Amino acid sequence: MATQSPFFGKRDRETDSLTSRPAPLVGSGTNLSGTPVNPSSLTAQQGGLAAAAAAPAVKEGGSKLTVGPNIKLKGVEITDCDTLVVEGLVEATMDSRLMQIAEQGEFKGSAEIDIAEIRGIFDGNLTVREKLVIHSTGKVTGKIRYGKIVIEEGGQLSGEISFGAKPSLQAAA
Repeated sequence: MATQSPFFGKRDRETDSLTSRPAPLVGSGTNLSGTPVNPSSLTAQQGGLAAAAAAPAVKEGGSKLTVGPNIKLKGVEITDCDTLVVEGLVEATMDSRLMQIAEQGEFKGSAEIDIAEIRGIFDGNLTVREKLVIHSTGKVTGKIRYGKIVIEEGGQLSGEISFGAKPSLQAAA
């Protein structure tokens, strides 16, 4: 006879009532607690948001995929991803702008990246069009091509390594 898991039971009414309330629309005249908002403070907040949006963005932004700790993502092709953050295990092929592998993270497969920051493990084919940074805890193995490279003391790089994000025509001939 099957028993029902306590994780899938009914929710407490107290916590449910706190989180199920919809957020007010911007400019609706009330804040989250339901009290009226002074319109002048609302425009000041919006002005601050516009100033923050107008500030130059760091290279990170756009679409972002984070594979958290203890998560395994296998056998996929990752497309249309500006930033990939690996804290678990990813076995994939991808083309992206920025890849960050955390200390506990591991990527196996093939990747074409503008900028790669490796603190964990990368194993496979890696093409970095702009800059490859291997931190002191990072280990990169496989077929590696890069535009610029920075390796901190303790960082490891091994395999078939070549300068230039694209293979040269002379090397192919």
